[in-house]
Amino acid sequence: MWQTNLFRVCSTVYTSSITSPMTSSDPEYTRMIQLNTSHSEDETQSQAAYRLIEAMIVTNELTPKSKISETSLSKKLGIGRTPIREALKRLSFEGAVSIISRSGAFVSDIDVLEQLAMIEVRKGIEQVLAGRAARFADGKERIRFRELAQWFDEIAKSANGRAFVDADREFNALVVATARNKYAAQAIAPIEAQTRRFWYVYFKNFGDLPRVSRLHARLARRIAENNEAAARKCSDEIVDYAEEYTRKTLRFFDAK
Repeated sequence: MWQTNLFRVCSTVYTSSITSPMTSSDPEYTRMIQLNTSHSEDETQSQAAYRLIEAMIVTNELTPKSKISETSLSKKLGIGRTPIREALKRLSFEGAVSIISRSGAFVSDIDVLEQLAMIEVRKGIEQVLAGRAARFADGKERIRFRELAQWFDEIAKSANGRAFVDADREFNALVVATARNKYAAQAIAPIEAQTRRFWYVYFKNFGDLPRVSRLHARLARRIAENNEAAARKCSDEIVDYAEEYTRKTLRFFDAK
């Protein structure tokens, strides 16, 4: 049953060993893309539970501060309680869930100040990823980055939020895989998980979808050109914009 669920969330932490830069033809590269863009038939029940529960948290199906019932989730997802428990531990590490001794697991609240703290760290990691992606991108990857740039251009015109979520998920996974650095991949995974939650709740009210789409299109093109310095600069511009709308969100709540 769990294998038929349709949630697709880019959130897997990479654990593979990378001793030298991969190419897009390597099996490990393909595995990294598949695990981070779509449901894989080979994923474990623990991985499936993590992916599905995180989607429920991101989309507010599991609301902030609500108690999480392992039994209810097990029945809803068709997954055993042990994989559910393992998934909740991972989500606790990422900050999406709080596990309190003798009380159980609860969905963590969204803290705007913590989001600003994460952005500070995120900027450095994403700059590394963007720069390395531009340095190592091969022919197939460069083609796909150009296609993604065109997709972001279309989204900027249509302001289609659902399309942006899909394009951004694939783009992030491709950047991480193309960067060929498991340490940066592991570092960015929990930050991206929290960023997804914040984006889903607040971006519609405080963000500018055409603008952020154009920024992503620009970065995708710089990576496709193997322009490392320009890619790092474009990455900074995206994170600077994320900080801008996060501060706008904070000012709104401070004024209330």
